[in-house]
Amino acid sequence: MEKIASFTIDHLRLLRGVYVSRIDNTPSGDSITTFDIRLTEPNREPAISPEALHAMEHLAATLLRNNEEWKERVVYWGPMGCCTGNYLLLQGKPSPNEIIPLLKDTFRFIADFEGEVPGATPKDCGNYSFMDLAEAKRQARRFLNEVLEEIKLENMTYPQ
Repeated sequence: MEKIASFTIDHLRLLRGVYVSRIDNTPSGDSITTFDIRLTEPNREPAISPEALHAMEHLAATLLRNNEEWKERVVYWGPMGCCTGNYLLLQGKPSPNEIIPLLKDTFRFIADFEGEVPGATPKDCGNYSFMDLAEAKRQARRFLNEVLEEIKLENMTYPQ
């Protein structure tokens, strides 16, 4: 079988950042851009707990789908299986630079969030108690402060 594109990225050199993973075209002609929102350096930093990623997913998805400018273009936000980041799928072909303000708002929202996580009830979620809000907030603050606030080209370009 052919190796898929995401497995051809050199994860030993991949930095935390915001990357265009792929751009797909639907049969109707729409473009869907998949962003790799890499929160930790793979294989060099600890992965994020699934519980923290789950809390982050609920908060980010809620904020993104309520953002007046972007909500119509949001297709999906969810965790990577390797627990080193999240995927954001948006309609169209925005660049990493274009979505940095949106991501700053998203990660600031997560980092500053107080209260009950949206959708964290037995009625609303299939594993509602599997969340770590404190760790989600810590990881969001770290990514916001250390990556998004001073993002550089090397944090938006896959290593070659």
